[in-house]
Amino acid sequence: MKDVENTKTMNAAFLIYDQVEVLDLNGPLDVFVKANALFPGSYHCYTVGKTREPVYAEANTMALIPTYDIENCLKPDMIVIPGTNPEHVMKYLQDDVFQSTVLKWVKDQYEDGTTIFTVCTGCMLLSRTGILVHHEITTHSMLLDALEQHNPESMVKRGVRYVDQGQRITTAGITAGIDAALYLIGKHQGQEAVDTIVALFEYQHANSDK
Repeated sequence: MKDVENTKTMNAAFLIYDQVEVLDLNGPLDVFVKANALFPGSYHCYTVGKTREPVYAEANTMALIPTYDIENCLKPDMIVIPGTNPEHVMKYLQDDVFQSTVLKWVKDQYEDGTTIFTVCTGCMLLSRTGILVHHEITTHSMLLDALEQHNPESMVKRGVRYVDQGQRITTAGITAGIDAALYLIGKHQGQEAVDTIVALFEYQHANSDK
């Protein structure tokens, strides 16, 4: 693998952890991979874990080996944080080790200017980081009430597919991650690129955050 880190390429880090939801991860990942095929060198996508040890996707269906660990990965321009099922979200919120290692890394990168893009319940994982404070956010419809309870200083949006707050992008459930990724491709590369990827996906997408 060739490491890429220059002003022309966006380094897109996809966080993986035990019980990560597969479509949360692979939906937006494939959007950026396809965009890079259309515009070579525009996006360098890689996965990041706490360590380089394998982690298991939701329901232990497959093992995933991170490209990098949080100590040795390339400097990301964007971190995509997929979700997991609500039971595991709540466990991670109480997991001080996960908070002080993985999510501390996310917060440190955010404070250094990295864009944070959460998919589905990935937003809930940030509830103790301060990243969401005083911003509009959203998540899967099943966790909107819980998101409000854990983030009383944020404005939780309902009935939207994604919310763009500049350095923070949050999405509704699962496939909304694809919609938000397409939205970002549109911002970066234009609507023609979005239309091409949608045609390749044979996908009916929502193209608005309203």
